[in-house]
Amino acid sequence: MAEAAAITHRRVLKIAVPIVLSNATVPILGVVDTGVVGQIGLAAPIGAVGIGAVVLSALYWIFGFLRMGTVGLTAQAIGAGDKGEVAALLSRALLIGLGGGVALIALQVWLFAAAFAVAPASPEVESLARDYMQIRIWSAPAAIAIFGITGWLIAAERTRAVLVLQLWMNGFNILLDLWFVLGLDWGVSGVAFATFLAEWSGFAVGLWLCRAAFRVPDWRNWAQVFDKVHLARMAMVNRDILIRSILLEAILLSFMFLGADFGDTPLAANQILLQFLYITAFGLDGFAFSAEALVGQAMGRRRRDLFRRAAIVTSGWGLVIVVVLAMVFAVFGGLLIDLMTTAPLVRAEARLYLPWMCLAPLIGLAAWMFDGIFIGATATREMRNMMFISAAVYFGAVFLLAPVFGNHGLWAALMISFAARGVTLGLRYPSLERSVV
Repeated sequence: MAEAAAITHRRVLKIAVPIVLSNATVPILGVVDTGVVGQIGLAAPIGAVGIGAVVLSALYWIFGFLRMGTVGLTAQAIGAGDKGEVAALLSRALLIGLGGGVALIALQVWLFAAAFAVAPASPEVESLARDYMQIRIWSAPAAIAIFGITGWLIAAERTRAVLVLQLWMNGFNILLDLWFVLGLDWGVSGVAFATFLAEWSGFAVGLWLCRAAFRVPDWRNWAQVFDKVHLARMAMVNRDILIRSILLEAILLSFMFLGADFGDTPLAANQILLQFLYITAFGLDGFAFSAEALVGQAMGRRRRDLFRRAAIVTSGWGLVIVVVLAMVFAVFGGLLIDLMTTAPLVRAEARLYLPWMCLAPLIGLAAWMFDGIFIGATATREMRNMMFISAAVYFGAVFLLAPVFGNHGLWAALMISFAARGVTLGLRYPSLERSVV
């Protein structure tokens, strides 16, 4: 477990860098999945894996609150020196993850039917996608429980372990992809079996990485694990994070859907430029996660000085990252666009809106970093309420700007929503800091 120590730049980087490296491995797996299926030489298998992966990712995303909620609560227990509660929190997270996965397995028929009702595909693609999902869904308990394991490890500042876990799962998945699809010719089912085995093996590796918790008897002290007060607090934190995440997802999805109203070319340009936004998120995640862990521990120790220091140092590094990214997008953005598409019209269109992506990291910094700070402090009610305000501001801005300025108005509304999140959370920060007593 992390010990009480000064919050230095080196300590922040030690937490952040493995997270950034871990994030960098995520797109590689998607490329390999698509690449090995592409060797079959048919379009349907590629589409089936793409649709199946999107549907399952959306279902698993519902439980994304488990990582964030576990970080804040565990970091505070670590800060308070409550080893028993730290161990019990891991058990609670595992039970929620495993239970959530079992629920998805039980409901799979209705969930898959609903997914294809919303996004219909050709009979061939739908049949292959169902085969894919019906295999992968059986690793849902492992995949969701890993959210809890990851949050617990981040809270303990063990982000190298998170990197090891990610490298193991993705590396094992890639090897199995190559064997099952190219070697054994299992096609789409081979990709699904590879992920199924990789996720369950990742769960096993995750448990091994958390083995310190299992040396504390409280991990199986069911009276503590199911303590009503602790369960109620965990439920409240997770509920607020879920609502906040749904609102954020509504903003991003509406951005894509509304962009479609301006035509296929602007829609394609928006999709390409959103990849720049994801790159920004991957870069900032490491420092936002550092804030979650260090702010949470300071909260548990009731040390306002450490709380402020954690917020300042992590945000300072976040500022460095966004300035670098803004410069990279400004200088190399055109080249990155050209790498992502060969369509001349889409290239030209994306360049029109590229300045928004140069501004996005700078405008979004406060929102990302305050998210990490408020998660660490488990001030999730404030996060939820400020997200309601930000969503209302966004949709109001869309209503006013998009009819007049078209796609530029849509991008402006998205930037305004980022600014609104940062400003509203920033206004709540002083009272949050004063609450550390």
